[in-house]
Amino acid sequence: MDTLEDWLAHCERLHPKTIALGLDRVRAVAQRMNLKLDCAVITVAGTNGKGSTCAMLEAVALQAGWRTGVYTSPHLVRFEERCRIHGEITTADALVPHFARVEAAREGVQLTYFEFSTLAILDRMAQAGLDLAILEVGLGGRLDAVNIIDADCAIITSVDLDHMEFLGTDREQIGREKAGIMRADRPVIVSDPVPPQSVMDHAHAIGADLWRLGHDFNFSGDKLQWSWAGRGRRYAGLAYPALRGANQLVNAAGVLAAFTALRTRLPVTAQAVRNGLAMVELPGRFQIVPGQPTLVLDVAHNPHAVAALAANLDAMGFFPTTHGILGAMQDKDMAPMLAKMNPLVDKWYFSDLPTPRAASGAALLAQWQAQNSRQDATGEAHTSPAVALDAAVRAADPADRIVVFGSFYTVGGVLQNGIPRLQAAHLAT
Repeated sequence: MDTLEDWLAHCERLHPKTIALGLDRVRAVAQRMNLKLDCAVITVAGTNGKGSTCAMLEAVALQAGWRTGVYTSPHLVRFEERCRIHGEITTADALVPHFARVEAAREGVQLTYFEFSTLAILDRMAQAGLDLAILEVGLGGRLDAVNIIDADCAIITSVDLDHMEFLGTDREQIGREKAGIMRADRPVIVSDPVPPQSVMDHAHAIGADLWRLGHDFNFSGDKLQWSWAGRGRRYAGLAYPALRGANQLVNAAGVLAAFTALRTRLPVTAQAVRNGLAMVELPGRFQIVPGQPTLVLDVAHNPHAVAALAANLDAMGFFPTTHGILGAMQDKDMAPMLAKMNPLVDKWYFSDLPTPRAASGAALLAQWQAQNSRQDATGEAHTSPAVALDAAVRAADPADRIVVFGSFYTVGGVLQNGIPRLQAAHLAT
């Protein structure tokens, strides 16, 4: 196994399940690897907003002069996107020896693709001489592989209904799972404006240092700027984060609370905050691609995220026709997602995705048809997000809007295959 592709194919064959929650197997291998992160660590859990929070943490820390490592998942186009060292996506070649170290320490232990690759990336970060490691939790919190690391600060961004077959059927149960990333006597930032009681109860039960939005920190703003205040620190006259969407202010508020909680170990200046938030980038989060028609990319893949997407689309102004490209996993609660978007989308393009977990475009089309009440809306199924984008571009006028959402696979398929063809078509005309 000489390449990253070889190792990823190996990881896919090791465990019969895609998801197998539990820390015993992954912790045993980590101990044999002597895996330790000798730097400040922030873990980020939540239903939505994790990727944006990690990106803002990284951007501010980089502006403050700290050497950062970031682990996020899943990726959009290439696996290497999951690991950034000092602001740069790591190379495939740089990851290969760390996969080999995991294999050498595994000694027959069955690891899932996620667990194996998490250990490899954590090992890469452990040897990178970091000041700050930012770790996004993959699923839930308590039993996620990332939780083998004892973080100096935990952030819980939002708690809503997703992955219910693994985490529980209501917000209280799901919140209890996410609360598992907390540690006694260490700060936990809860930026969900209305968190489940289970999150509060767990923080009190283990003696975590709870920072709660609306109690320990707060923010306010007008159309031009915003401000933040919490536990002995204030930031005023801040420009809005470069990431679009009203929900990003909640995420940014949690980021500032985390840096305030860690200010004795990881100080950041007000200028680093301003520059970091102004320069942060994250593909696929209400990303607007320049050109005509307007193209919006968003990885929203559950009802809570789709509701935020719908609100952000509504605030964009008038477009004669909105074309919606949707691909999603079979386990998603599609009815509320379709209900939120149906008033906004005039022409639907449902897509197959390259994973067995995905619903087919035809199945999504059937679900939409069963609940659609608009006589003027149309829908069709396609074999891939890129093919769906081609169809939408052919049907769209320059003043229209195309929205791509529903899964990382959907947005990634457009970024990898659809946008290059769209750009070539623009150049040809």
